[in-house]
Amino acid sequence: MVFDYIDGAAGEGLGESLNRDRIQALRLQPRVLNNVEHRSIAVTVFDQPAKLPFGISPMGMCNLSSPHADKWLATFAAKHSVPVGVSTAASTSLETMIEMAQGHAWFQLYFSGNEDSSNALIKRAEEAGYDTLVMTVDVPEVGRRPRELRRGFKMPFKMGPSQVIDFALHPRWSVSALLHGRPELANFGGKYGAFERTASRAGADWTLLEKIRQSWKGKLVIKGVLSADDAVRMKSMGIDAVQVSSHGGRQLDSAPAPIECLQKIRHAVGSDFPLFFDSGLRCGEDIVKAYAMGADFVFMARPLLFAMAAEGEKGLVQLGDVLSSETSIALAQLGICSMQDIRPEMLVAS
Repeated sequence: MVFDYIDGAAGEGLGESLNRDRIQALRLQPRVLNNVEHRSIAVTVFDQPAKLPFGISPMGMCNLSSPHADKWLATFAAKHSVPVGVSTAASTSLETMIEMAQGHAWFQLYFSGNEDSSNALIKRAEEAGYDTLVMTVDVPEVGRRPRELRRGFKMPFKMGPSQVIDFALHPRWSVSALLHGRPELANFGGKYGAFERTASRAGADWTLLEKIRQSWKGKLVIKGVLSADDAVRMKSMGIDAVQVSSHGGRQLDSAPAPIECLQKIRHAVGSDFPLFFDSGLRCGEDIVKAYAMGADFVFMARPLLFAMAAEGEKGLVQLGDVLSSETSIALAQLGICSMQDIRPEMLVAS
């Protein structure tokens, strides 16, 4: 059940597969004899130095993958000075996460139909010291994800015969959950109300976004954009950055490939407007391709959860090392020494 929640996509998974196919189809042009002995994969995000060219995308209920997943992600963010997105539906409180991340945390908001509850969360994030708010806008309704539906996945868990059998067949996960307690939605309860994952958020509109832009004094990132027209409008409203994303293919099975939308949006907003990217990145070469397509920074998600589910914190550290090494090697093959040297011309027709 947990694997299908993390790995699942909308519909038949065709949108997710399309994006992976388009990323894999991108070809990079090697260059030689450029003295690439001394290389760096460091970048800057909102003028802040980051030791890695990727951050951690906001993900709900990370502790489903392993009981200490949130803690490990926050520690990883602090070590490498990269942002960790703290989801509205996180299984560790937003206050704890920013403390463990030593300030390297961005709060992600699903603006619900309960405006008072959402505003209370925004105020809470401000008081906790967050200076970047990520508003996710591509979930007016939760996408239909058949793998979750077949498993009866709900948050919080609702146990039935099939779930009992499922847990019994996976003793490693089940025993760990029993020892540490089942993951909860840590940012809710009391005056913050209850979080209903499948609740409609269809009432969000441009007027609402304008109100949030006026009230939030820090950086405001809009996540889940695939339209160049939408991105241009957001830029005109004073949004600080747009995150091009298909929610990992979990919302609209017929959506276009986000990696191609990234290139179109870059052309539309110009070279100086900050663009972030997530969806379908799986290796260091993918990261380099995203930068070549117009990203200023990228975020990883599912691979991090899989690494922790397999090997705990050791798996996360190892995956971070692998992605770093692969990215650095890709730079060397392209004949460049830094992420800042990546250019669109380094992509060639397949």
